Amino acid sequence: MAVTPPRLDALLGIICDAVEALADDGRWRLQHVGSASLLPADAAARLSAAVDRTASATGLHVNVAVGYGGRHEIADAVRSYLRDAIDAGHSMEQAADSFSVEHIAEHLYTKGQPDPDLVIRTSGEQRLSGFLMWQSAHSEFYFCDAYWPDFRHVDFLRALRAYSQRERRHGR
Repeated sequence: MAVTPPRLDALLGIICDAVEALADDGRWRLQHVGSASLLPADAAARLSAAVDRTASATGLHVNVAVGYGGRHEIADAVRSYLRDAIDAGHSMEQAADSFSVEHIAEHLYTKGQPDPDLVIRTSGEQRLSGFLMWQSAHSEFYFCDAYWPDFRHVDFLRALRAYSQRERRHGR
């Protein structure tokens, strides 16, 4: 059993507290976007319980990206597809021969959700750091110098204004 560094434990505790507060509010439907296997058991259990409590909520859908890595997500999607194909009685060769990009999308953590039209990156970094690699292929990006805790309503409005002035080509 791996030991989590105390600072990471503290950060995960803060994240779990925030997610549980969202769940307790009752207005949001939460979905964990990430791999619970990358998290300490306690944090994974807390996130799972919070998500389960919101399963019937009809408000906004909130993705909670904890234990998330874009490359890991794609690898998990391929593994999930292969397991499904084998469970359906297909050989590995049949699964490989019938594999398509649609199969990846059907097995991502965000399956069933539309791809984002706009991705806002805070902190002044002009990179995605592997976030939603597959889903953001045709997204528009907005980079903001403010760090997330300091991201204000006016920053959001600026991102929307910049987005509205763009010509969407959707990969064409």
